[in-house]
Amino acid sequence: MSVKRTPSIVYWLGNSLYLNITNRCSNNCYFCIRNFWNGVGEFNLKLEREPTASEVISELQETINAGNWGEIVFCGFGEPTERLDCLLEVTKWIRKYYGKPVSIRVDTNGQGYLLNKERNVIEELKAAGVDMISVSLNAHDAETYNRVCRPKFEEAYENVLKFTAKAEGHLDVEVTAVAIPEADIPRIKDLAQRLGVRFRVREYLPGFL
Repeated sequence: MSVKRTPSIVYWLGNSLYLNITNRCSNNCYFCIRNFWNGVGEFNLKLEREPTASEVISELQETINAGNWGEIVFCGFGEPTERLDCLLEVTKWIRKYYGKPVSIRVDTNGQGYLLNKERNVIEELKAAGVDMISVSLNAHDAETYNRVCRPKFEEAYENVLKFTAKAEGHLDVEVTAVAIPEADIPRIKDLAQRLGVRFRVREYLPGFL
């Protein structure tokens, strides 16, 4: 893969525009792409420093009108809710100044409440203009989650489930799982159905390992 040397804050794949606002994550999943590659497509996602909200908006202004984007997604080499205030500020700017209808999605590990104590994370996302969240679950029980996702928080798995349940009814929600050998996909799908949200399997690329 040939990637640019300069780290990208804004990048795109197909008709989706992505925002890479942090490389910090409260998980250290053994299968995460950032452990093996510096980016995706032609884009380098290894940030040298975290951009300010103003810097994200500035780059957005240069690219947002370059295509008919079906969605704008907060997804890079980190967990977007690590920088909740930046996420909210950029989302509000998009809703105020981007004249075309577009869906705004946050790809998350579902630990937003652990990362932002005493914040109404779901309500704040909705109020800012987020339409959808995609929660990476990747395990059918807590023991497996702790083994493959290696979270820094205790009871992370239980909190991801609570986050997902709280989001349902406020936002469009899906649960995803990478098809790693440790994950019992039918059980994760059943769990998503019991939570009342959609489920999607993501491809596992064992060639990374």
